[in-house]
Amino acid sequence: MQAGIVYLVGAGPGDPQLITLRGAECLRRADVVVYDALVNPRLLELAPPQAERVPVGKRHGQRLMTQEAINELLIERARAGKCVVRLKGGDPFVFGRGGEEAAALRASGVQFEIVPGVTAGVAAPACAGIPVTHRELASAVAFITGHEDPCKATSTIDWSALARFPGTLVFYMGVSRLADLAEALVQHGLAADTPAAVIRWGATPAQESVTGTLGDISGRVQEAGICAPAVVVVGRVVSLAEQLRWYEERPLFGQCIVITRPAHQVSPMAERLTDLGAEVLELPALRIEPPENWEAVDRAIAELDRYAWVVFTSANGVSHFLDRLLSLGRDVRVLVRVRIAAIGAATARELERYHLRADLTPDEARSESLVEALRSARPAGRFLLLRADRGREELPAGLRAAGMVFDEVTVYRNIEETQWDPAVVDRIAQGQVDWITLTSSGVVRSLVAHLPEHSRTHLGVRTKLASISPITTQTVRELGLEVAVEAATASMDALVDAMLERT
Repeated sequence: MQAGIVYLVGAGPGDPQLITLRGAECLRRADVVVYDALVNPRLLELAPPQAERVPVGKRHGQRLMTQEAINELLIERARAGKCVVRLKGGDPFVFGRGGEEAAALRASGVQFEIVPGVTAGVAAPACAGIPVTHRELASAVAFITGHEDPCKATSTIDWSALARFPGTLVFYMGVSRLADLAEALVQHGLAADTPAAVIRWGATPAQESVTGTLGDISGRVQEAGICAPAVVVVGRVVSLAEQLRWYEERPLFGQCIVITRPAHQVSPMAERLTDLGAEVLELPALRIEPPENWEAVDRAIAELDRYAWVVFTSANGVSHFLDRLLSLGRDVRVLVRVRIAAIGAATARELERYHLRADLTPDEARSESLVEALRSARPAGRFLLLRADRGREELPAGLRAAGMVFDEVTVYRNIEETQWDPAVVDRIAQGQVDWITLTSSGVVRSLVAHLPEHSRTHLGVRTKLASISPITTQTVRELGLEVAVEAATASMDALVDAMLERT
């Protein structure tokens, strides 16, 4: 049996993009992922679908598994020849008990590797505009557990030394004892007007930060309703927060946005929204699947010399048709004698991925615009129209009305999703979602048909609807809902721009 290994991986402070390259690589090869509660669940998507996922962190103050049981789990899975990733929030060796787990692995003869991560004590202040060191304000930084009660009779923390420390103090897990912590520092000689800050859920769209002084920070935090998880920062560097704050000033910070596109098309839009500060949730209303059989597509590929034009009505149509063509051992040279029409810019860009350029692309990505563009071009010969199994009939009807001869072939199917992430549905039901993006009439119909009735209350009211096109907007209104914004052009970027203008 091949020997197993355990990777003790730092997941970073909350933003999934802050995991290290090595950490992501370990997740991609994992057989087992053992993860803590504060780990961003999106990181689990990096692991193979078949990988075992075991939650072991605290939930509502209750630990799912003791530390001893976690150690045994890691050892047992590794001895079974598994590649195990122990995914820990922040850095595994900074208040993460990673040292204890590594010692248990070594004592059991299990191979392990430490993969450091970005610790919350650096990342959360940075996202609040607070550098933990600064040439003029702090030449040292100390990380301290705030979990210990500073009022107990004996303490492992030297409060006098901390009060004299010539730099920044960063307390982990200290917000629940903030008043006692601040009082202990003042009693041991640190000035009550020393700047202090508390950052909750640092480096996430839920980040909140409160600044003040040791004398009033506890009251300010209580008034703001800040609770764990949070870090406490004490020192002169906190005075820079107002000048350097950036994370919470991004234009979509604090906005929760649901993307309803098929899962494989989510990434570019999700990345831009995340960069703008939004919390992005995925609720694919449709999934894209190949046709039930490829006979008609294969026949069209074999008979391409019959056609003067190939008309693509979506980016999905491009990828499904050309991937099938390539899988049959052909290449794009078979299209050398045909002209290509694309319904819009996104479809044309997908063609460029295959090193093909559209000969005709209308200014507006609508069936009616494509018909008019083709009519104006006065093309001769037979068309090959490649489309989804369910689509608007305006395009084939318009081509017929214009006297154009064509064969219509289904290259992919739109399948309505009926099983959705219950956590996302619950967020919608509770009115905790600010926006839902609607990228086609099919998405709208699927969403309204399959979203539980109690979750529709806020649609178009508390939860604003963002439509990608006039056709999509029309469908929304036919179903009795209101659209808050409509994209200027039918593209993801224009849809995001429309939300930005409304925010």
